[in-house]
Amino acid sequence: MKFKRYCKTLMLQNDPQLIEAYLAVHAKGNTWPEIGQGMKEVGILDMEIYRHENRLFMIMDTVADFDHDKAMAELATKPRQGEWEAFVSRFQVTSESATADEKWQLMERIYELDQQEDYKAEDGQQKEI
Repeated sequence: MKFKRYCKTLMLQNDPQLIEAYLAVHAKGNTWPEIGQGMKEVGILDMEIYRHENRLFMIMDTVADFDHDKAMAELATKPRQGEWEAFVSRFQVTSESATADEKWQLMERIYELDQQEDYKAEDGQQKEI
């Protein structure tokens, strides 16, 4: 199966209480179902978020023909997406009106074991399993 991978980063407020609250919001069963459903509808197959102190790192795997800019614009229109972004913005170094695409910054891959090709961050990394 072919897919694309995108890696993104975001900074949380450097406040231990806010970080703990952000983790609780993302704990199993606590995220809003509409948010995950909207991601699936735009072609996001899987998403993982990792944390080191107040820095977040996201791995987002998508369908092979995923158009990042188009999908992020569509995601912003999905049910409760704007409400979710405003809700979680209190934990993040961002504004309440920022979309997910404005908050989460694409990262450039600089190394891959046995790298075969180079890809721009906005094009995603072509992967196959």
